Amino acid sequence: MLKNLIGAAAIAAVAFAVAPAQAAHMGVGCNGAGFAKTEGAIESMADGDNKWAAEKEIAAAQDAMLNNKGGCAMHLNKAMRDTMAK
Repeated sequence: MLKNLIGAAAIAAVAFAVAPAQAAHMGVGCNGAGFAKTEGAIESMADGDNKWAAEKEIAAAQDAMLNNKGGCAMHLNKAMRDTMAK
């Protein structure tokens, strides 16, 4: 049982170490550069459902950042994924 607990703790430690690295790799963070990059990608999109979804995610990210709600990076990453969708 102790082995399972240590194994689970090790997996959790790796997950917490990798998640921020993955977010940094995506190049989109909750800062001015992240918002500028995402908003620029959205502006270059053709009008349609994906653009509206991305704009909604940008609004949610701004709300999360300004009101210290958390989840800002998640919304920015969703917006970036919407810019890449067809």
